[in-house]
Amino acid sequence: MTRLLIRGGIVVDGIGHEPHPADVVLEHGRIVAVGPGLDGDTEIDASGHTVYPGFIDCHVHFMVDGNLDPMLSVQTPFSLNFFLAAERMGRTLATGVTTVREAGGSDLGVKHAQQRGLAAGPDMQISITILSQTGGHGDSWQPCGAHMPGPIGISHPGKPHNIVDGPEEMRKKVRELVRAGADVIKVCTSGGVLSPRDDPRHGHFRDDELDVLVAEATAAGKWVMAHAQATDGIKSAIRAGIRSIEHGIYLDDQAIEMMIEHGTYLVPTLIAPMGVLEAVDRGVNVPQYAIDKTKMVIETHRDSTSRAIAAGVKVAMGTDSGITPHGQNLRELEQMVACGMSPAQAVIATTRTAAHLMGLADDRGSLEPGKRADVVIARGLPFELADLRSRIRWVVQAGKVVVAVP
Repeated sequence: MTRLLIRGGIVVDGIGHEPHPADVVLEHGRIVAVGPGLDGDTEIDASGHTVYPGFIDCHVHFMVDGNLDPMLSVQTPFSLNFFLAAERMGRTLATGVTTVREAGGSDLGVKHAQQRGLAAGPDMQISITILSQTGGHGDSWQPCGAHMPGPIGISHPGKPHNIVDGPEEMRKKVRELVRAGADVIKVCTSGGVLSPRDDPRHGHFRDDELDVLVAEATAAGKWVMAHAQATDGIKSAIRAGIRSIEHGIYLDDQAIEMMIEHGTYLVPTLIAPMGVLEAVDRGVNVPQYAIDKTKMVIETHRDSTSRAIAAGVKVAMGTDSGITPHGQNLRELEQMVACGMSPAQAVIATTRTAAHLMGLADDRGSLEPGKRADVVIARGLPFELADLRSRIRWVVQAGKVVVAVP
């Protein structure tokens, strides 16, 4: 196989070393060398560019795309959602995101389409659906008695029904999701912003339900991620041994201490509430309850994330893309910096730490010999994060150039 040489760039290796001039050689889908004066059969001239590991987004939803009008969802033909997801996957790859954790909506068929080369997109771990208690964040019931689940919540043969109550229902549902091909199990331990009948300040599920969830997932070799915005819901998730807290809006000092003690990751998704208000500005018919709850949480969310970063909580990048349009993923790095990370730390959160969260650190997340050849090459100096998406020239996934911008 041809050796691809990336020549003359400034390498940001993802493991914390200072950016430095180096060549990178790729062969058989792997990084084989990083250093000066290397050679290859073909080359990319990266002079004046920065060379990063492929970026990792730990929280996306390919089945939605920033249009938060519930009526649009119910008027979209069911099968069209999968074709739309494929386009969004390609858009995400073009922004330099080569791996994602799909946090609800995409089933095993979507993952297989990417793996078989039928749809260009990031490698993905899938949760398939979002487990919710009755009346919780994943419950689409409306006061008229109808359900309006949208493409994330709708059940179909590849996507089990998501409402569970009680330990034994939880046990069976985890087993159904494992059978359906889930790589990770997602649960809502609090209310949320976009759901109609709950409150993001209220914890959901009792400890016995979450204990069964984690036990069954662990028995199947799966980790659990928790949509957890309420303080009580965050603490319940940590106590149960859930691996990551998604959003973490109402983190208090005790919850932060618990996260450090248990090694729990935070995936802040800072651009998600921004995306709700931006949708309103675009004229999207966002439900008033979602607007009101977004305005209630947005500053608390930023404050909680800032305190978690300052305390040393492990933070992995995730965007909740689908709430914002896909392809805007790298905006999250700027928001993490605004909450107290250095630009270098934000890049590590988007590469090495994200890979650790997903259990992939031995395979990707840094530019080291032996790692998978996922590489992003962007114009400009290291850690110039503003408008990074617009400066991406090449994206390499598993050694193959998948994006090349003249």
